[in-house]
Amino acid sequence: MIADEDTVVGFLMAGVGNVDLRRKTNYLIVDSKTTVKQIEDTFKEFTTREDIAVVLISQYLELYEMVANMIRFLVDSYSKPVPAILEIPSKDHPYDPAHDSVLSRVKYLFSAESVASGRR
Repeated sequence: MIADEDTVVGFLMAGVGNVDLRRKTNYLIVDSKTTVKQIEDTFKEFTTREDIAVVLISQYLELYEMVANMIRFLVDSYSKPVPAILEIPSKDHPYDPAHDSVLSRVKYLFSAESVASGRR
């Protein structure tokens, strides 16, 4: 998970978080001190770890326009099925489907299937 503190803490309370023996976590709390490079590096790490099946990225944080947009080129270029990348809303801002690359891919696939099968 790459998100603000409140979102991460909520998921940690639900039992989603993990800290291994080397003190590596499966989450990054993004705050005013977090750099774009840290977010990029964390995304790359999470998408290559074998113990992570889903990467949750907060779409919006008060500190930044949109976390997912900060690394949009990485999210858009990621094409592996596992781990799945899901963009989630924050507590103060609703989910924006216009900025979700996974939803865009799904829409494209269904429109391509419709054209290929002759349905509209």
